[in-house]
Amino acid sequence: MELQDLDQAAIAAAARALEDGALVAFPTETVYGLGADAENPAAVAAIYAAKGRPQDHPVIVHLAPDAPLDYWATDIPREAHALAEAFWPGPLTMILKRAANIPDAVSGGQDTVGLRCPSHPVAIALLRAFKGGKGGVAAPSANKFGAVSPTLAQHVRDEFGQDGSVAMVLDGGASQVGIESTIVDLSRLATHGPVLLRPGHISADAIAAVIDQVPSAPDAAAPRASGTLESHYAPHTPVAMQDGAQLRQTLAELAAAGRKVALIHYSDMPPTHAALRLPATPDGFAHALYAALRAMDGQGADLILVEAPPQDGAWLGVNDRLRRAAHGSTGIVHGLLNQFTPKA
Repeated sequence: MELQDLDQAAIAAAARALEDGALVAFPTETVYGLGADAENPAAVAAIYAAKGRPQDHPVIVHLAPDAPLDYWATDIPREAHALAEAFWPGPLTMILKRAANIPDAVSGGQDTVGLRCPSHPVAIALLRAFKGGKGGVAAPSANKFGAVSPTLAQHVRDEFGQDGSVAMVLDGGASQVGIESTIVDLSRLATHGPVLLRPGHISADAIAAVIDQVPSAPDAAAPRASGTLESHYAPHTPVAMQDGAQLRQTLAELAAAGRKVALIHYSDMPPTHAALRLPATPDGFAHALYAALRAMDGQGADLILVEAPPQDGAWLGVNDRLRRAAHGSTGIVHGLLNQFTPKA
Protein backbone atom coordinates (compact mmCIF):
# COMPACT_ATOMS: atom_id res chain seq x y z
CA MET A 1 0.00 0.00 0.00
CA GLU A 2 1.39 3.39 -1.03
CA LEU A 3 0.62 6.69 0.64
CA GLN A 4 -1.07 8.00 -2.50
CA ASP A 5 -3.53 5.08 -2.35
CA LEU A 6 -4.78 5.94 1.14
CA ASP A 7 -8.31 7.11 1.85
CA GLN A 8 -7.40 10.63 2.89
CA ALA A 9 -10.96 11.42 4.01
CA ALA A 10 -10.92 8.44 6.37
CA ILE A 11 -7.48 9.46 7.69
CA ALA A 12 -8.71 13.00 8.35
CA ALA A 13 -11.87 11.73 10.06
CA ALA A 14 -9.81 9.39 12.26
CA ALA A 15 -7.46 12.23 13.24
CA ARG A 16 -10.45 14.39 14.20
CA ALA A 17 -11.91 11.54 16.23
CA LEU A 18 -8.65 11.19 18.15
CA GLU A 19 -8.54 14.93 18.77
CA ASP A 20 -12.10 14.71 20.11
CA GLY A 21 -11.02 12.06 22.64
CA ALA A 22 -12.42 9.01 20.83
CA LEU A 23 -10.73 5.66 20.22
CA VAL A 24 -9.53 4.73 16.74
CA ALA A 25 -8.12 1.35 15.69
CA PHE A 26 -5.42 1.51 13.03
CA PRO A 27 -2.92 -0.82 11.38
CA THR A 28 0.77 -0.91 12.08
CA GLU A 29 3.37 -3.20 10.56
CA THR A 30 3.30 -5.30 13.75
CA VAL A 31 -0.39 -5.60 14.77
CA TYR A 32 -3.44 -3.33 14.81
CA GLY A 33 -3.43 -0.76 17.61
CA LEU A 34 -6.25 0.76 19.64
CA GLY A 35 -5.36 4.43 19.66
CA ALA A 36 -6.15 7.48 21.77
CA ASP A 37 -4.64 10.92 22.27
CA ALA A 38 -1.65 10.19 24.51
CA GLU A 39 -1.95 13.60 26.18
CA ASN A 40 -5.62 13.14 27.08
CA PRO A 41 -5.84 11.07 30.29
CA ALA A 42 -9.58 10.50 29.85
CA ALA A 43 -9.05 9.15 26.33
CA VAL A 44 -6.23 6.89 27.51
CA ALA A 45 -8.47 5.68 30.33
CA ALA A 46 -11.03 4.73 27.68
CA ILE A 47 -8.44 2.37 26.14
CA TYR A 48 -8.01 0.63 29.48
CA ALA A 49 -11.77 0.37 29.95
CA ALA A 50 -12.41 -0.97 26.43
CA LYS A 51 -9.67 -3.60 26.71
CA GLY A 52 -10.20 -4.50 30.36
CA ARG A 53 -6.53 -3.65 30.82
CA PRO A 54 -4.94 -3.34 34.29
CA GLN A 55 -4.27 0.32 35.13
CA ASP A 56 -0.61 -0.32 35.92
CA HIS A 57 0.14 -1.92 32.54
CA PRO A 58 1.68 0.81 30.36
CA VAL A 59 0.85 1.56 26.74
CA ILE A 60 3.16 2.57 23.91
CA VAL A 61 3.03 6.07 22.41
CA HIS A 62 3.23 6.13 18.60
CA LEU A 63 4.89 9.13 16.97
CA ALA A 64 5.08 10.51 13.44
CA PRO A 65 8.42 10.39 11.63
CA ASP A 66 10.66 13.27 12.72
CA ALA A 67 8.60 13.93 15.84
CA PRO A 68 10.84 15.49 18.51
CA LEU A 69 11.79 12.91 21.13
CA ASP A 70 12.60 15.61 23.67
CA TYR A 71 8.93 16.59 23.92
CA TRP A 72 8.08 13.10 25.18
CA ALA A 73 11.22 12.06 27.03
CA THR A 74 14.03 13.53 29.07
CA ASP A 75 17.65 12.51 29.64
CA ILE A 76 17.68 10.93 26.18
CA PRO A 77 20.93 9.02 25.61
CA ARG A 78 22.74 9.14 22.27
CA GLU A 79 21.95 5.42 21.91
CA ALA A 80 18.26 6.28 21.58
CA HIS A 81 18.94 8.66 18.71
CA ALA A 82 21.14 6.04 17.04
CA LEU A 83 18.45 3.35 17.31
CA ALA A 84 15.76 5.73 16.02
CA GLU A 85 17.97 6.56 13.07
CA ALA A 86 18.55 2.86 12.37
CA PHE A 87 15.09 1.38 12.95
CA TRP A 88 12.42 4.10 12.80
CA PRO A 89 9.96 3.98 11.22
CA GLY A 90 9.80 0.34 12.25
CA PRO A 91 8.97 -2.25 14.92
CA LEU A 92 11.19 -0.98 17.76
CA THR A 93 9.89 0.56 21.00
CA MET A 94 12.29 2.41 23.28
CA ILE A 95 11.65 2.93 26.99
CA LEU A 96 12.94 6.34 28.07
CA LYS A 97 12.50 8.68 31.04
CA ARG A 98 9.11 10.37 30.68
CA ALA A 99 9.09 14.13 30.25
CA ALA A 100 7.31 16.06 33.01
CA ASN A 101 4.65 17.38 30.61
CA ILE A 102 3.49 13.87 29.60
CA PRO A 103 0.69 12.44 31.77
CA ASP A 104 1.47 9.24 33.62
CA ALA A 105 -1.68 7.61 32.21
CA VAL A 106 0.40 6.19 29.36
CA SER A 107 3.06 4.72 31.62
CA GLY A 108 1.01 2.94 34.26
CA GLY A 109 2.22 5.43 36.88
CA GLN A 110 5.92 4.90 36.10
CA ASP A 111 8.45 7.65 35.35
CA THR A 112 9.19 6.12 31.95
CA VAL A 113 7.44 6.14 28.58
CA GLY A 114 7.49 3.72 25.66
CA LEU A 115 7.92 5.40 22.27
CA ARG A 116 7.95 4.12 18.71
CA CYS A 117 7.39 5.29 15.15
CA PRO A 118 5.51 2.66 13.10
CA SER A 119 6.24 2.09 9.42
CA HIS A 120 2.78 1.17 8.11
CA PRO A 121 1.67 3.87 5.63
CA VAL A 122 -1.79 4.16 7.18
CA ALA A 123 -0.27 4.65 10.65
CA ILE A 124 2.19 7.23 9.30
CA ALA A 125 -0.59 9.13 7.52
CA LEU A 126 -2.75 9.12 10.66
CA LEU A 127 0.10 10.28 12.89
CA ARG A 128 0.98 13.09 10.46
CA ALA A 129 -2.66 14.21 10.31
CA PHE A 130 -3.19 14.05 14.08
CA LYS A 131 -2.37 17.46 15.60
CA GLY A 132 -0.32 18.30 12.52
CA GLY A 133 2.14 15.50 13.23
CA LYS A 134 3.01 16.87 16.66
CA GLY A 135 0.76 14.61 18.73
CA GLY A 136 1.30 11.12 20.05
CA VAL A 137 -1.15 8.25 19.85
CA ALA A 138 -1.19 5.83 22.78
CA ALA A 139 -1.97 2.44 21.29
CA PRO A 140 -1.77 -1.05 22.71
CA SER A 141 -3.00 -3.90 20.53
CA ALA A 142 -6.65 -3.60 19.51
CA ASN A 143 -8.03 -6.62 21.37
CA LYS A 144 -9.37 -7.47 24.79
CA PHE A 145 -6.57 -7.65 27.34
CA GLY A 146 -4.55 -10.87 27.26
CA ALA A 147 -6.16 -12.13 24.04
CA VAL A 148 -4.56 -12.75 20.66
CA SER A 149 -3.48 -9.52 18.99
CA PRO A 150 -5.26 -8.54 15.75
CA THR A 151 -3.46 -8.53 12.42
CA LEU A 152 -6.52 -7.73 10.29
CA ALA A 153 -9.19 -5.05 10.58
CA GLN A 154 -11.80 -7.80 10.84
CA HIS A 155 -10.06 -9.12 13.96
CA VAL A 156 -10.65 -5.71 15.57
CA ARG A 157 -14.29 -5.68 14.53
CA ASP A 158 -14.67 -9.17 15.99
CA GLU A 159 -13.38 -7.87 19.33
CA PHE A 160 -15.13 -4.50 19.59
CA GLY A 161 -17.78 -4.40 16.87
CA GLN A 162 -20.74 -4.72 19.21
CA ASP A 163 -19.81 -2.57 22.19
CA GLY A 164 -19.50 0.87 20.58
CA SER A 165 -16.21 1.67 22.31
CA VAL A 166 -14.24 2.21 19.08
CA ALA A 167 -15.22 5.16 16.90
CA MET A 168 -13.40 4.01 13.74
CA VAL A 169 -11.38 1.10 12.39
CA LEU A 170 -8.92 2.00 9.65
CA ASP A 171 -8.30 -0.96 7.34
CA GLY A 172 -4.72 -1.30 6.13
CA GLY A 173 -4.75 -4.96 5.17
CA ALA A 174 -2.76 -7.65 6.95
CA SER A 175 0.02 -6.54 9.30
CA GLN A 176 3.35 -7.37 7.70
CA VAL A 177 5.37 -8.39 10.77
CA GLY A 178 2.54 -10.04 12.71
CA ILE A 179 3.93 -9.88 16.26
CA GLU A 180 4.39 -6.87 18.50
CA SER A 181 7.41 -4.58 18.45
CA THR A 182 10.71 -5.27 20.14
CA ILE A 183 10.93 -3.29 23.40
CA VAL A 184 14.32 -2.15 24.68
CA ASP A 185 14.75 -0.25 27.94
CA LEU A 186 17.21 2.65 27.71
CA SER A 187 16.00 4.45 30.82
CA ARG A 188 18.71 2.97 33.07
CA LEU A 189 21.54 2.86 30.59
CA ALA A 190 24.23 4.18 32.96
CA THR A 191 23.54 1.56 35.63
CA HIS A 192 22.06 -1.44 33.77
CA GLY A 193 22.87 -0.93 30.10
CA PRO A 194 20.19 -1.69 27.50
CA VAL A 195 17.62 -4.29 28.57
CA LEU A 196 15.49 -6.34 26.18
CA LEU A 197 12.01 -6.27 27.75
CA ARG A 198 10.19 -7.93 24.84
CA PRO A 199 11.76 -9.67 21.84
CA GLY A 200 10.39 -9.02 18.38
CA HIS A 201 11.29 -8.61 14.74
CA ILE A 202 14.36 -6.49 15.55
CA SER A 203 16.81 -8.77 17.32
CA ALA A 204 19.14 -8.10 20.21
CA ASP A 205 22.06 -8.61 17.83
CA ALA A 206 20.66 -5.96 15.48
CA ILE A 207 20.38 -3.54 18.39
CA ALA A 208 23.90 -4.37 19.54
CA ALA A 209 25.25 -3.71 16.04
CA VAL A 210 24.03 -0.12 16.34
CA ILE A 211 24.91 0.77 19.94
CA ASP A 212 27.82 -1.65 20.59
CA GLN A 213 26.05 -3.15 23.61
CA VAL A 214 24.13 -6.41 23.73
CA PRO A 215 20.83 -5.92 25.57
CA SER A 216 20.55 -8.00 28.72
CA ALA A 217 17.56 -9.93 30.03
CA PRO A 218 15.05 -8.09 32.27
CA ASP A 219 15.91 -7.75 35.95
CA ALA A 220 13.51 -7.44 38.88
CA ALA A 221 13.64 -3.63 38.81
CA ALA A 222 13.05 -3.26 35.05
CA PRO A 223 10.16 -1.01 34.02
CA ARG A 224 6.83 -2.68 33.33
CA ALA A 225 6.15 -2.85 29.61
CA SER A 226 3.36 -3.85 27.25
CA GLY A 227 2.85 -7.54 26.57
CA THR A 228 5.28 -8.85 29.17
CA LEU A 229 2.92 -10.62 31.57
CA GLU A 230 3.40 -14.36 31.84
CA SER A 231 -0.03 -15.08 30.37
CA HIS A 232 -0.75 -13.12 27.21
CA TYR A 233 -1.63 -13.47 23.52
CA ALA A 234 -3.92 -16.38 24.42
CA PRO A 235 -6.97 -17.68 22.52
CA HIS A 236 -9.98 -19.09 24.39
CA THR A 237 -8.97 -22.67 23.51
CA PRO A 238 -6.03 -23.99 25.58
CA VAL A 239 -2.67 -23.96 23.81
CA ALA A 240 0.18 -26.45 24.18
CA MET A 241 3.56 -26.59 22.42
CA GLN A 242 5.48 -29.76 21.63
CA ASP A 243 8.44 -30.79 19.49
CA GLY A 244 7.82 -32.82 16.35
CA ALA A 245 8.22 -36.42 17.56
CA GLN A 246 6.35 -35.84 20.82
CA LEU A 247 3.66 -33.92 18.95
CA ARG A 248 3.00 -36.80 16.54
CA GLN A 249 2.60 -39.20 19.48
CA THR A 250 0.26 -36.76 21.25
CA LEU A 251 -1.88 -36.38 18.14
CA ALA A 252 -2.30 -40.14 17.92
CA GLU A 253 -3.12 -40.50 21.63
CA LEU A 254 -5.63 -37.65 21.65
CA ALA A 255 -7.32 -38.99 18.52
CA ALA A 256 -7.64 -42.40 20.16
CA ALA A 257 -9.15 -40.70 23.23
CA GLY A 258 -11.77 -38.99 21.08
CA ARG A 259 -10.39 -35.50 21.52
CA LYS A 260 -10.50 -32.80 18.84
CA VAL A 261 -7.16 -31.12 18.19
CA ALA A 262 -6.47 -27.98 16.15
CA LEU A 263 -2.89 -28.07 14.90
CA ILE A 264 -0.50 -25.26 13.94
CA HIS A 265 2.66 -26.68 12.39
CA TYR A 266 5.43 -26.09 9.87
CA SER A 267 6.65 -29.63 9.08
CA ASP A 268 4.83 -32.72 7.82
CA MET A 269 2.21 -33.91 10.29
CA PRO A 270 -0.60 -36.50 10.24
CA PRO A 271 -4.16 -35.21 9.64
CA THR A 272 -6.22 -34.03 12.58
CA HIS A 273 -9.51 -32.25 13.36
CA ALA A 274 -8.21 -28.93 11.95
CA ALA A 275 -4.76 -27.82 10.90
CA LEU A 276 -2.85 -24.88 9.45
CA ARG A 277 0.67 -25.22 8.12
CA LEU A 278 2.71 -22.04 8.49
CA PRO A 279 5.96 -21.09 6.75
CA ALA A 280 9.05 -22.70 8.26
CA THR A 281 10.85 -19.36 8.54
CA PRO A 282 10.82 -16.99 11.53
CA ASP A 283 9.39 -14.05 9.60
CA GLY A 284 6.81 -16.12 7.73
CA PHE A 285 5.69 -17.97 10.87
CA ALA A 286 5.43 -14.70 12.85
CA HIS A 287 3.41 -13.03 10.09
CA ALA A 288 0.82 -15.83 10.09
CA LEU A 289 0.81 -16.83 13.77
CA TYR A 290 -1.93 -14.67 15.28
CA ALA A 291 -4.33 -15.17 12.39
CA ALA A 292 -3.72 -18.91 12.72
CA LEU A 293 -4.42 -18.87 16.46
CA ARG A 294 -7.65 -16.97 15.86
CA ALA A 295 -8.70 -19.35 13.08
CA MET A 296 -7.94 -22.46 15.14
CA ASP A 297 -9.76 -20.94 18.12
CA GLY A 298 -12.96 -21.12 16.08
CA GLN A 299 -12.71 -24.83 15.20
CA GLY A 300 -14.44 -26.25 18.26
CA ALA A 301 -11.30 -28.09 19.34
CA ASP A 302 -10.39 -29.21 22.84
CA LEU A 303 -6.81 -28.06 22.35
CA ILE A 304 -4.65 -26.00 20.00
CA LEU A 305 -1.41 -27.91 19.62
CA VAL A 306 1.52 -25.95 18.18
CA GLU A 307 4.69 -27.48 16.78
CA ALA A 308 7.45 -25.88 18.84
CA PRO A 309 9.69 -23.65 16.70
CA PRO A 310 13.48 -23.91 16.80
CA GLN A 311 15.12 -22.36 19.82
CA ASP A 312 17.70 -20.20 18.03
CA GLY A 313 17.75 -16.43 18.30
CA ALA A 314 15.88 -15.76 15.06
CA TRP A 315 12.78 -17.41 16.57
CA LEU A 316 12.99 -15.62 19.94
CA GLY A 317 9.99 -13.36 19.37
CA VAL A 318 7.78 -16.20 18.12
CA ASN A 319 8.77 -18.46 21.02
CA ASP A 320 8.10 -15.64 23.49
CA ARG A 321 4.54 -15.15 22.19
CA LEU A 322 3.79 -18.88 22.11
CA ARG A 323 5.16 -19.40 25.62
CA ARG A 324 2.84 -16.71 26.95
CA ALA A 325 -0.12 -18.04 24.95
CA ALA A 326 0.43 -21.49 26.46
CA HIS A 327 1.07 -20.25 30.01
CA GLY A 328 -1.15 -21.98 32.52
CA SER A 329 -1.86 -24.90 30.18
CA THR A 330 0.69 -27.20 31.82
CA GLY A 331 -0.79 -30.64 32.10
CA ILE A 332 -3.63 -29.96 29.67
CA VAL A 333 -2.63 -32.85 27.37
CA HIS A 334 -2.36 -35.24 30.31
CA GLY A 335 -5.73 -34.08 31.60
CA LEU A 336 -7.44 -34.56 28.25
CA LEU A 337 -6.04 -38.09 27.94
CA ASN A 338 -6.97 -39.09 31.49
CA GLN A 339 -10.48 -37.77 31.12
CA PHE A 340 -11.18 -40.01 28.15
CA THR A 341 -8.97 -43.03 28.75
CA PRO A 342 -11.16 -46.03 29.71
CA LYS A 343 -10.45 -47.32 33.19
CA ALA A 344 -9.54 -50.98 33.65
